[in-house]
Amino acid sequence: MISQSQKKGLYLVSTPIGNLGDLTIRALEILKNSELILCEDTRVSIKLLNHYNIKTRLISFHKFNEKKKTKEIINDLLSGKKVSLISDAGTPAISDPGKILVKECISNDIPVTPIPGASSVITSLSISGFSDKFIFYGFLEEKKNKLIKELQFLSKIDCSIVIFIPPKKLIKNLETVINYFNKREVVLCREMTKIHEEFIRCNVENLKEVKIYDKGELTIVISEIKESTKLFSFLTESDKKIIKKMIKKKSIKDIIKKFTNKKIPKKMIYNFCLKLKNDE
Repeated sequence: MISQSQKKGLYLVSTPIGNLGDLTIRALEILKNSELILCEDTRVSIKLLNHYNIKTRLISFHKFNEKKKTKEIINDLLSGKKVSLISDAGTPAISDPGKILVKECISNDIPVTPIPGASSVITSLSISGFSDKFIFYGFLEEKKNKLIKELQFLSKIDCSIVIFIPPKKLIKNLETVINYFNKREVVLCREMTKIHEEFIRCNVENLKEVKIYDKGELTIVISEIKESTKLFSFLTESDKKIIKKMIKKKSIKDIIKKFTNKKIPKKMIYNFCLKLKNDE
């Protein structure tokens, strides 16, 4: 039987997200037997290759030259070469270059083989303690108006949410993030698998109290919507403030009448009023 390292085609090889010891034996075999390795940054990837004494030729392949290089790589693959694609860390083509090349391979009937390994998405989710039903959203938009639309959309999803975000961007948009994910829990995952690995757990509203280092990248896991939040999901924060003020002077019946023009279930208003009374 021919080992996979001898088959022709493109290999998407997952590399360590920090600790070089996390490269799999199969990935090591594939990289050593490839004729070309495509990578985001040769300066980063050469450290991995040198660590494992891999002498395969490295070619720079990143988001700025992916379209231009793809045709050349397709010709190499059609001629029978074994080519591996790696990213700086983790799985290629996931929030990293590779999708254009993979699509062209599929169009040209070139075999594409995944070589699984380290993933910051799954690693962060596994230690979160949140629901294993999740959505991975990748990097958030740069522009403020687009970012707000994304957060509005994500805040309505009732499952764990994994996002990538540079620390400086999180600090800059902290108020907005807190506004949309208030009452949910969060884990900030920093330097995963490295010496200074850190997992910061808190409620989203307490993020202001957290010391967020402004270097590197963060993987953030936001929890599913908590039951107490879902119970009054039709009530906005503004609605709740109004009810809290009214409950001191008005009857529950009067409060319900106040909200008759809004599409809020009467029972929800009634239950919220009861909760406020019981909390007194």
